[in-house]
Amino acid sequence: MPAATVAGAAEVPPRTGRTTDQLDELLLGGPRTLTARDLARIAHVDLEMVRTFWRTLGLPSHGDDEVMFTEADARALSMAASLVAEHGLDLRTVVTVIRSLGHTSDRLALWQVEALVEDMSTRYELDDTSARLLVLDRLRDLAPVLEQQLLHSYRRQLAAVADRYAAEFGDARGRAADAGALPLARAVGFADMVSFTRRTAGLGSTDLSSFVQRFETAARDVVVGAGGRVVKTIGDAVLFIADTPGAGAAVAVGLADAFGDSLDVAAARGTGGLAEGARGVTPVRVGLVWGRVLSRFGDVFGPSVNLAARLTDVAEPSTVLVDAATAQVLGGDPRFRLAEQPVRDLPGLGPTASFRLSRAN
Repeated sequence: MPAATVAGAAEVPPRTGRTTDQLDELLLGGPRTLTARDLARIAHVDLEMVRTFWRTLGLPSHGDDEVMFTEADARALSMAASLVAEHGLDLRTVVTVIRSLGHTSDRLALWQVEALVEDMSTRYELDDTSARLLVLDRLRDLAPVLEQQLLHSYRRQLAAVADRYAAEFGDARGRAADAGALPLARAVGFADMVSFTRRTAGLGSTDLSSFVQRFETAARDVVVGAGGRVVKTIGDAVLFIADTPGAGAAVAVGLADAFGDSLDVAAARGTGGLAEGARGVTPVRVGLVWGRVLSRFGDVFGPSVNLAARLTDVAEPSTVLVDAATAQVLGGDPRFRLAEQPVRDLPGLGPTASFRLSRAN
């Protein structure tokens, strides 16, 4: 792609002339000189362990004698094997840990590359294919920065988990736990965008991408700002948790308040574009439950999660519904007001009492 200036666009950088093989070697830290059999020999594991490791990372499989691996692959496999040999973890746990890395890094790499494509396309007014080729050309320069940001973020997140565990469980040593109960007491809730399909039907790909991105960003800002954590986004919904009932309630009403009750595409474009149109114009329904959950695979499970989802389904736009047990826990918190609602027949749960939660002021 030669350097070029497009009217109204920044100047497109000249191509570096790097080949795909050169980029591959740069990203992988060296050439592909090893086979799966070589990896097994270097890491002192059997071939099945090599296959399991590679498959668990979610990477394409290769024949045992294909020269597809690098010295860095051998080091990574050796370190994974050391989790069993030196740290005493069982193989099932190691596979879970490796799978978490593969699943998360796969999504992360795609997410970041697509963000770069969007940036290049917009900044230089390029078509999609040209933008992708430019990103491919720039990856060598960008990858070290992205890698350092990933490591920094991971360490900060790990430290945050350690801090929460220390605060919650630090004084619980020697205390017997109920073996039949789910381990963690958490506020769990869903915020579901109202009429997502209808509201976005007239948007093109760029506007739709901006709209969804802004919705998710605004929702995350509210959740984190009120003391909660986003577990995941599920299409047009956000699943969040908080460590206390009060924090969960603050997140829930914050989400209901942050998003409005109508989407005017023309008005959104005229006041900063649809990229700014998510907050204040997209109502959400919110369901919140205080209960015990199981945290596994970066997700949460349990009856309270299901109940929160069902309450979300029947909540009115821009309102929060909680169950009777959660209402009782929140009853003494002066920051919130609770209004009993008619008993609702929830799918799979039967007649269920619910309360509308709002701010006291």
